[in-house]
Amino acid sequence: MELFDTAVVLTRVMTSGTVMSIEKSDRELPGLERLLAKATGRAKVVLVNSRTAAVHAALAGQGIGHGDTADLPGLDPRTAAFVSWLGVTVRAEEGARPAFDQISLDQENADRLRELARPVGAEPAPVLVVDLTGLGFGPAAAVLTDDPKVWARAERLKIFGAYDLRTMWTQEEADADLVPGVQFNYRLSPLVAACVRMAVQQASSSAPSGASA
Repeated sequence: MELFDTAVVLTRVMTSGTVMSIEKSDRELPGLERLLAKATGRAKVVLVNSRTAAVHAALAGQGIGHGDTADLPGLDPRTAAFVSWLGVTVRAEEGARPAFDQISLDQENADRLRELARPVGAEPAPVLVVDLTGLGFGPAAAVLTDDPKVWARAERLKIFGAYDLRTMWTQEEADADLVPGVQFNYRLSPLVAACVRMAVQQASSSAPSGASA
């Protein structure tokens, strides 16, 4: 993205008066969610502020936590170390369906998001982790799934998740069974979300016909 485009996006967000992800009037996060859902064909999106947060949310969304085992063949050493830190044992059986798939977007491949998210001939994992950090606007990632329960659990891992926004003023818990033992500050900034969305949109518009995101 050109510096002028970035400045325009940042100015739009800053002058809107909505710069925090817990504000109900925020439009940037839902906008990025809709874009990623359409491009990947997944129904539900959870936006987080790092790739490791997305890995954590992908596992927690499926009820995988400390003391559990997850099929994650081909996991890179750094991610494997993080999963081990979470107390999850990595099982790497050849041919096993992984707990989640993962892709990383950058300026070079953002126009191929649709293709990367839907590999031909491969059965997709129940969850897709998309690392958006390579687009150049700071750590950012997304967790995508078609399972509403997985989405709800992953969303609740963040401080002030979707349900908290409805109940934080009354202190009444809407779905106590979805609340994890510990919640993390995994919220993505609307500023970053706006820039990431613009980068993906621009990549899509510049992609050859039939290959856009």
